[in-house]
Amino acid sequence: MSKLDAEATAAVFKALADPARVRVINLLAASGEPVCVCHLTDLLELSQPTVSFHMRKLVDAGLLEREQRGVWAYYSLRADARRRLGAILTFEEEDVG
Repeated sequence: MSKLDAEATAAVFKALADPARVRVINLLAASGEPVCVCHLTDLLELSQPTVSFHMRKLVDAGLLEREQRGVWAYYSLRADARRRLGAILTFEEEDVG
């Protein structure tokens, strides 16, 4: 793994360092469509400002896409993030040395 790849991977781990964010990723990965932040507050049992804080961290890490629909924000797991999350723990034998 290159230094740049390691830094990008560390940023993903940092974004996922909170159980609520891990749950968000799991919920969005299981959903076939974008999910309204209004539904996430109930599912996570957190206030709207707290959920929005967590969502911002995940968007900033490049894991989620945000779509504004009127007053509500809808979130989905980015396709490239799904691949990136799967590849984080995948390595070639030559990487181990």
